[in-house]
Amino acid sequence: MRGTHRILTTIIALLALQLGSLVAPAYACGCGAMVTHRMDRIGVDRETSAVHWDERTGTERIVMRFTVHGDAEKAAWIMPVPHRADVELGDPELFDELARLTAPERRPRDYFWPRGRDWPFSWGETDGAGAAAPGAAGGPGVGVVGRERLGPFDVARLTATDPTALGDWLHRNGFELSDRLEEGLRPYVERKWEYVAVRLAPAKPGEPLRGELDPLRITFTNDRPVYPMRLSRLATTPQSLGLYVLAGHRTEPKDAIGGDRPEVLFAGAIDEPAGAVADLTGPGRVFLTAVDQSFPEPARIDDDHELVRAAADTPYREVIWRDRLWRVGGVPVWVLTMAGTLVLLVAGGFAVARARNARPAAPSTGVRSGA
Repeated sequence: MRGTHRILTTIIALLALQLGSLVAPAYACGCGAMVTHRMDRIGVDRETSAVHWDERTGTERIVMRFTVHGDAEKAAWIMPVPHRADVELGDPELFDELARLTAPERRPRDYFWPRGRDWPFSWGETDGAGAAAPGAAGGPGVGVVGRERLGPFDVARLTATDPTALGDWLHRNGFELSDRLEEGLRPYVERKWEYVAVRLAPAKPGEPLRGELDPLRITFTNDRPVYPMRLSRLATTPQSLGLYVLAGHRTEPKDAIGGDRPEVLFAGAIDEPAGAVADLTGPGRVFLTAVDQSFPEPARIDDDHELVRAAADTPYREVIWRDRLWRVGGVPVWVLTMAGTLVLLVAGGFAVARARNARPAAPSTGVRSGA
């Protein structure tokens, strides 16, 4: 009886834990904070951004696209920026073009001896290839310096003198705000940064926010290129960041800021940008660096990404090798080699035997006996 009671207690506790996870708000975003109604869930699976840094004018442009999951029908997203920003819709084709430019090079690599999936080890198998708009009035401590309607987005550009005032603004506009988010905003308030607040909703009312959202393009001036990341420490699940940096030289994150070491997947010059890339960077040569980074423990993120020029403009492209069994005319070379060796051995054996048979008999050396 006591054992049954313990089992029931454990089951109830597990159910309570699961229910708690369903109603808890999710705050997940690589460079900002996603907030939604407390009864809804939303999470960011992947954040992909392109940063263009124009050193001559001190202008930085960030185009970002999120891949989200959950059951929220509306959500708000907040991003700190060091100076006043202009916001517009980004070109969805930009990321397709960047992915094409930085795609790994695929090379074949032949091997001689058969392996596990090759005959005769695996008989019969073949080789595998490898919404309501934000309120216009800010209230005490918050200033709304601009608001635009951009496709499915309502965008408010805000100033705030303290994080609590910014939290109050979000509350008045119908969203729950975590106390942790208020604390996360404090360093930006102290540095007098401004904020881009976005309210977004799916194209059709009643549909949850899922998949890739339309990209947004944010432009501001700064004395050095940065990528805001500090608020991502509020995420409750591992995060990943794909970052394209377009600048005059190879430009990379200065350090890991609490995540895994940033991995450069591509580095190379684009002499004549075209299409959506040219719309972002303008004409003329630009150096493109593609970086991927994982954050297994978002709570360890302790700063924003500072993007710095590398020691040299060393080009790099990832190579993906496709191993294949070495063949000639469809026949594995090892089979031809073994067959050829066998033929040579057999022919050599016949030659030796033939030579022995053709050798003349030795003269008799017997002694004649006397009478």
